[in-house]
Amino acid sequence: MENLSYTKDADGVVTITWDMPGRSMNVLNEASLREFAECVERACGDGEAKGIVITSGKQAFIAGADLTMLGSAAAGGRDRSSRPAPDSRAERAKALYENNVSFNMLLRKLETCGKPVAAAINGTALGGGFEICLASHYRVAADDPRIQIGLPEAKVGVMPGGGGTQRLPRLIGAMQALPLMLQGRTLDPKAAQGQGLVHKVVPPAELLAEARRWVLEEGNATQPWDRGGYKIPGGAPYSKQGLPVFMMGNAMLRKESFGKYPAQKAIMQAVYEGLQVPIEAGLRIESRLFTSVLLSPVARAMIRSLFLSMQELDKGARRPRDVPKTDVTKLGILGAGMMGAGIAYVSARAGIDVALLDTEIENAERGKQYSADLMDKRMLKGRATPGERTELLARIHPSTDYADLAGCELVIEAVFEDRAVKADVTKKAEAVIGDDATFGSNTSTLPITGLAEASVRPASFIGIHFFSPVDRMQLVEIIVGEQTSDQALAVAMDYVRRIRKTPIVVNDSRGFYTSRCFGTYVGEGLAMLAEGIPPALIENVGRQSGMPRAPLEMNDDVALDLGWKVRQQTRKDLGARYVETPADAILEKMVVELERFGRKNKQGFYEYPEGAPKRLWPELAALVEETTGNAQQTDPPPPALLERRLLYIQALEAARCFEQQVVTDVRDADVGAILGWGFAPWTGGPLSLIDTVGASTFVAQCDELAERFGERFRPNALLREMAARGETFYGRFAPAKAAGAAA
Repeated sequence: MENLSYTKDADGVVTITWDMPGRSMNVLNEASLREFAECVERACGDGEAKGIVITSGKQAFIAGADLTMLGSAAAGGRDRSSRPAPDSRAERAKALYENNVSFNMLLRKLETCGKPVAAAINGTALGGGFEICLASHYRVAADDPRIQIGLPEAKVGVMPGGGGTQRLPRLIGAMQALPLMLQGRTLDPKAAQGQGLVHKVVPPAELLAEARRWVLEEGNATQPWDRGGYKIPGGAPYSKQGLPVFMMGNAMLRKESFGKYPAQKAIMQAVYEGLQVPIEAGLRIESRLFTSVLLSPVARAMIRSLFLSMQELDKGARRPRDVPKTDVTKLGILGAGMMGAGIAYVSARAGIDVALLDTEIENAERGKQYSADLMDKRMLKGRATPGERTELLARIHPSTDYADLAGCELVIEAVFEDRAVKADVTKKAEAVIGDDATFGSNTSTLPITGLAEASVRPASFIGIHFFSPVDRMQLVEIIVGEQTSDQALAVAMDYVRRIRKTPIVVNDSRGFYTSRCFGTYVGEGLAMLAEGIPPALIENVGRQSGMPRAPLEMNDDVALDLGWKVRQQTRKDLGARYVETPADAILEKMVVELERFGRKNKQGFYEYPEGAPKRLWPELAALVEETTGNAQQTDPPPPALLERRLLYIQALEAARCFEQQVVTDVRDADVGAILGWGFAPWTGGPLSLIDTVGASTFVAQCDELAERFGERFRPNALLREMAARGETFYGRFAPAKAAGAAA
């Protein structure tokens, strides 16, 4: 065998060790599952074997199923195009179901073979990897807080398919099990022990010895649910104790997901139905639902964007291939406000020395304190030690002296969105840093090519756009200017990978990609408001669409005065080409006359009363009528139409960005949308949404929207061409054909 090893010691203990060559983590794929089946059959059939220990030869245990394999199987073995495969859906469903049942029955044989089975969890055990542990009679984990244990499948649009929905609730009860599966939560070993997922946590050096000891001294070869008198913890689904779990669970699930995520609904169904029948029948119920979910467009799109594409981008798929690897050991940050302080924290945490500059030393020190506060919170949660806090803070050096930038391989300015201010700090920094250093601008809207005019070496000037709060937001948008070199791009990408964030690469444009597309969402909310659509309806539909926050709420969060300033700057830059909208009058009234700036001064489209939840401003409808002449509609359009407007306007802008070569890789477009501004994850991203709907249908529906609501919905030429040819973005612009960097 190549992927697993099988040994039996003098005491008759069989050890099955997963150790797949050429991989950093073990996964469940065709080859490893075939070998695992051979090991299980051999061990179960060996009369001299006293018990079985399952472990890993890698740092991690098993990371779960190979999602590349699952995605390919769901698409019928084709590439990641949205197009259906030649074989019928029924044939694919049958094959997937039979394969899944076969795996489930293998695990069922393992737990009923009469030999005690111990899982020695030496590292992260997720998804199918943890399901193998659940099929073991004893689970012992190494005491390492970095280890993660759980069933996170729902996060990428699928559900547990190796018995997780049947064994976990039988082990700890539906009330405890459902949140873990529905939210895809993972636990460290001690937390997992506390919730009953593992039996014991021991020092790593004692792990295998403890597993063997249990097999030889205590080994009980019967699962709790196979013993006489077994009762489901917390009660069966139809019992007085168990019924409220599902009644409340369904209500909460609907409230949180609005029915957009089939995996969560299927998990709830599998647990409810499975707990009412013998476990073998429950495993078949799970396999049927797993197959249905895997074949859904939502699962295919989410697997592709949230796992496959993200993994490729994280590994540097968009990095220039011919530039040697670079390493930033000292970073300069200009501006110690919220963004600069956040960049300093994630950089110092990655082991990089940081010179944190501001105009006043008090500001720079305050920026460093931001890192101290974050580390204090991590220590309270047991995720950091005092020594780690001291080491991280020692890497951050507050200053007002540009001379302290000497030796920096990379400098990032995070000052105000003002061209003059940015030009001033650029010149001062370049007077100090070395000729081979790279200069990055953390701007969200100002074109990089224009900012680079202040630089004496525009080839080394690049945009590095972080999102707030930096310590929590995973995306970094790297913007290539007209003269930016591949060397500068490589430095930026290597730095982003070192701080463990996901980079996307885009070409220069007003608003770049993320800000430009995000602006259409908040803008469409304002357009609806100006039309007289009730504010509460706008907000509810925004949340129902799958966006993380409603459009008026998001306007408040970003700040209405900032939105007004951006519109004024755009008006100035575009001149006669600027198109006035009724939303301009609303923003002007809110900002200029009423000084309602949003959340930051607790007055915006919402009110923010002390000690109470925020609420929509009651005078909003009257203000709209006063400024636009449109009274609040008593018979507004149906929610489905409003939802289409909110999602399609963003997808259209993404398609325009693709046509204009602002974004040149479908992975950047979809992953950037989900991570950057929270585009509805159930769609897989804006381009995936278009592919799922179908270009022809999408174009026709956009034309209908354009006739009713304005030319902003009119499809671009690329979309019309794709519709005529029956093409998809992932078919025509397959990532394998994309360039290594932005053109």
